[in-house]
Amino acid sequence: METIVPLLEIIRRLRGKNGCAWDQKQTPLTMWRCMAEELYELEEAIVNDDTENICEELGDVLFQILFVFEIFTENNRFEFSHVIKGIAEKMIRRHPHVYDTAVVETEEELHRQWDQIKAGEKNAKKKDAVANGDLDQNDNIGPAGSALDSVPKGMPGLLRALKVSKSAVKEGFDWENIHQVLDKVKEEIQEFEEALEKENKDEAMMEFGDILFSLVNVARFAGFHPETALSSATAKFEGRFRLMETALCQEKIDLKKLSSQEKLLHWQRAKLDYDR
Repeated sequence: METIVPLLEIIRRLRGKNGCAWDQKQTPLTMWRCMAEELYELEEAIVNDDTENICEELGDVLFQILFVFEIFTENNRFEFSHVIKGIAEKMIRRHPHVYDTAVVETEEELHRQWDQIKAGEKNAKKKDAVANGDLDQNDNIGPAGSALDSVPKGMPGLLRALKVSKSAVKEGFDWENIHQVLDKVKEEIQEFEEALEKENKDEAMMEFGDILFSLVNVARFAGFHPETALSSATAKFEGRFRLMETALCQEKIDLKKLSSQEKLLHWQRAKLDYDR
């Protein structure tokens, strides 16, 4: 397997004395924004099953990760060996059915085991914090205040909605089946329509959010990720729209000047061509 040393050497040169002014002034926070963009580009490549771009975007993401790591190393916060050792130990610890004698029969048991191990790790960290004086003894070492405490607030909307839902489900708070969730979606749509009729923008916005949140749970029950579904649907729309643009351009037709019926006709043709 190729070593990461060449990449680290590039990063160190870019941030070095005679390096790049932009790279030199970056911080973990500014680089996180770059990394987030690269992650979305990787997602797009994966959704499109574009092997060449997947390879390229994986490289971009890896470079961003190593860049952030190097900044922390410069400040003597930790070494690369600490990162590798920490994640290796964690993965082994969280897979006792592979590395130890634990037995799991179903995916549900697997998730339950994972959550139990994570909870044990969190308790251990609290105990260490008390022992080191970083946490007051009066703060107690009991369970966390909420099942939602571990959900990062900075996650994109759909991802965070799914994470919040899954955290609540682990506590036993869930619908019984997908049909109940679909009924909830219909209920939320009706409430959204009522808010629109009242011309209450704030209420309509909240009801629209309720629709999206309910649809996230529809996806969860159906067994696919809502972000992947939305990305696929967006890519499909984009492909069809580009085909329609190309066809209209060849016919020297201005889309903006078409009637609604004409636009629909051209759109239907693009859909047929795209789906062939």
